[in-house]
Amino acid sequence: MEMLSIGHVARRAGVGVETVLFYERERLLEEPPRSASGYRQYSEQVVKQIRFIKCMQQLGFSLKEIMELLILRVDEQTSCEQVKERAEAKIAEVERKIDELQSMRQALLQVASLCTGEGPGSRCPMLDALDSSAEKVER
Repeated sequence: MEMLSIGHVARRAGVGVETVLFYERERLLEEPPRSASGYRQYSEQVVKQIRFIKCMQQLGFSLKEIMELLILRVDEQTSCEQVKERAEAKIAEVERKIDELQSMRQALLQVASLCTGEGPGSRCPMLDALDSSAEKVER
């Protein structure tokens, strides 16, 4: 089996060396064995694992959630149902965020509609409305 340097692993996985080291510190990757001269030596499997981590991050999973998925992956007692539950929980979280963002968008559209774009900023009805909203939040 060919052993890879940290630079080779990083290039093949499409990340920087610091990312590989960060994943090691966060224990998403096992600390690799070292050569007699002290250099880290990685297997090709580490490249696949880093790609998996990056993919999960792009899907919105936190590092803690990714760690849980990695543990499930190697646990022979894990069922597909357990993995599916994690995915469904993430879907529900994403849907909540979408609802929040849609509410924020609607509120901003309403406030933005108050402004004609004319006159000084000190008399802008949009800023006045935002100021009133901020006062309500403080209470």
